[in-house]
Amino acid sequence: MNKTLPVPSEFARLWPLGDDTVFLNHGSFGSCPKFILEKQQEYRQRLESQPVRFLMREMEELFDLSRKKAASFVNASPDDLVFVQNATSGVNVVFRSLQFNPGDEILFTNHIYGACKRLLEFVSEQTGAKLVEVVCDFPIDSPDIILEAILENVTPRTRIALIDHISSATALIHPIETIVSELEKRGVDTMVDGAHAMGSIPLDLTKIGAAYYTTNCHKWLCSPKSTAILHVRSDKQQGIYPLVISHAGHKAEPFAERFFWPGTYDPTAALCVGDSISYLESLLPGGWPALMKRNHDLCLEARNLICNILEIDPPCPDSMIASMAAFPLPLPLLSTPPDYKSFDPLQDRFFREFNIEIPVWYWSAPPMRLTRIAVQLYNSMDQYRYFGSVLRDSLKP
Repeated sequence: MNKTLPVPSEFARLWPLGDDTVFLNHGSFGSCPKFILEKQQEYRQRLESQPVRFLMREMEELFDLSRKKAASFVNASPDDLVFVQNATSGVNVVFRSLQFNPGDEILFTNHIYGACKRLLEFVSEQTGAKLVEVVCDFPIDSPDIILEAILENVTPRTRIALIDHISSATALIHPIETIVSELEKRGVDTMVDGAHAMGSIPLDLTKIGAAYYTTNCHKWLCSPKSTAILHVRSDKQQGIYPLVISHAGHKAEPFAERFFWPGTYDPTAALCVGDSISYLESLLPGGWPALMKRNHDLCLEARNLICNILEIDPPCPDSMIASMAAFPLPLPLLSTPPDYKSFDPLQDRFFREFNIEIPVWYWSAPPMRLTRIAVQLYNSMDQYRYFGSVLRDSLKP
């Protein structure tokens, strides 16, 4: 390892991450453990050794086993859960299936993931539905602020709300169970974007009770890329269709059958979900609760360090933090903000000069520049100390 870079945790040897980068951005595109990549290759070898046998005779049983393991992990019925490519796909499935009339209102907050906002803009243009953006400032003092702001914007025309469970840019745990319950009392369905939830916090979809919930398996669960789950409550499944209509047809029953076969594709990422749950559970004596606590505690310790460097109070209560934390940066805005294909110059500098992979982005309107740390089992406190020293020097006039 390059001696100028900090040493990652003792678990880093289980991941294929290179030793030339201090990787602090698991929240965007996390790495998959070596063991799971080997399992995926085993499935691929079986597929390619006899494709018809595997895809037509063997895959469905393996697929259902993985789906049932995922359903058990989030306390849901496997009959209500399907695999999709990612959480953005899950949100697309729901909003491109629902029928909206001109004037129907779709509620969302300014903490929404950018891709999902683009989807809502598309739906609005196609149907005449009205988009209602709820503004919740960051930093924030209490999760109640988010709840109250959402409820204040509900009207008789509100059809559905798209709410993050853990927001991407601001890394905040939203009080999703209460939000869902209060919106349900007002006759409003909730689509929960839980992209960062599965494997990051304990997840009980039955208790949450949302009409629709999607979460990635390739983030904190560390499954291979291109796998997520979409949960649709049993009373909401009629009229919800996959993005690709294939052999089963759009009216197939049971619900999961509509999503099983989108055409010839590589199913191995989804087949690895059950393996990922079992493998990560085995890495610490306390299983998943211990893993989540370890990442959470390290995140809070690293957050305190960064806040001291920035000379700011913590931007949110500890209870709103899972395995990520965001920070407003005391930097001027750029004349040309970066888009989704480009980097903020500071992020580029962190990477090119200091070998640190960490995001810097614009958020909300009026915008501010944020950075965000993420914590996975392979990270160490020494890595965040290194980032802290680089950040301190970068902010000097």
